Amino acid sequence: MELMYTNIVIIGIAVLVAALLGLFFIHKRKKGRFVDGTKAANTGRIRQSKLYKNLKIRYVVLTAVMITGLTGSIVSALFLAARPYRTEDVVSGVKKRDIILCLDVSYSLYDLNSELTDYLKGVVAGLEGDRFGISIFNTSSVTYVPLTDDYDYIIDRLDELQGYFLLQKEYFEDYYLTYGEGGYIPDDKLERYKELSDKLDYFEAGTLYNNWYRGSSLIGEGLGTALYSFPYLGDSERTRVIIMCTDNELNAFGKEVLNLKEASEYCKKNKVTLFGIFPSEEKFYMPEEFDYSSCLNGFKNAVEKTGGKFYIRTRTQSVSEIVQDIQKQEAMLVKVVMTRQTVDLPEIPFFIMCICLAIGCLAGLVLQK
Repeated sequence: MELMYTNIVIIGIAVLVAALLGLFFIHKRKKGRFVDGTKAANTGRIRQSKLYKNLKIRYVVLTAVMITGLTGSIVSALFLAARPYRTEDVVSGVKKRDIILCLDVSYSLYDLNSELTDYLKGVVAGLEGDRFGISIFNTSSVTYVPLTDDYDYIIDRLDELQGYFLLQKEYFEDYYLTYGEGGYIPDDKLERYKELSDKLDYFEAGTLYNNWYRGSSLIGEGLGTALYSFPYLGDSERTRVIIMCTDNELNAFGKEVLNLKEASEYCKKNKVTLFGIFPSEEKFYMPEEFDYSSCLNGFKNAVEKTGGKFYIRTRTQSVSEIVQDIQKQEAMLVKVVMTRQTVDLPEIPFFIMCICLAIGCLAGLVLQK
């Protein structure tokens, strides 16, 4: 503990000592001298009595306690006025890192997306100062969560997304594969089918806009939207990362506004690192229409162009292992900002002052009686 204004204590104690010495000498000069009252003779016997001696000891002790208490309270007040403090180094609460989760929400990826969002809830809960956002896309893109450090809100949105992927799974496996699109639905399953459709329409109103003539899984546009969700792209002091999950099965009916190759070049230009997560071959959707190796290599090249790392979700490499490895990458490291600040420590002198003042006043009240 240090004092910000040490001179207050030095000057205050000097004045206090001088005052106590002055009072002591005045009291000593007056001692034994008659000042006022009625004179009495032959008081020796009274002074020798046990009661007198006990009362005198009590008076001396209480006086000493009162003077000590008042002196202690004054000294404590001086220390309080001198502003005790300590100096400490504090790590800035703002880490200069922005992370955007970019998810291809087409039905071919509901299992991988569900697993990823479930694990990321724990990752987000452990963040401190980083900003996190979520962008989802299919035909069109939706900024589902803008960059924020409100982690409770992000986790709530991840919960909702995970629920959406479970709805996709139920619809695809229980209805689409069994009855086809627009096929006859039995009466006992019709009510649940309508309920599922209504809930899915809520999400897909944004991600399947103009799907009938633009197509689906517009990968480049999805990545481009996530990229331009970062504010002030020219700010090089912020570490920026996109974690993208897609199978790269482009199903565009026309030319994309921005294709995957162009989007990755813009990421590189703006110093945004892309990390890619790709499904395993056994989970790859419609291999008869899309070549697995071609889709994989196209996405991998785009990722590695930005300096990021490409991952394939397999039985031996879980989503948790992938995300943990992403967090270890050099691109994720953050400059630690250290600041030195002073913290006031008034508690100890304040409590001592209160205790000493209470003791001194109590002793004075007893003396009055």
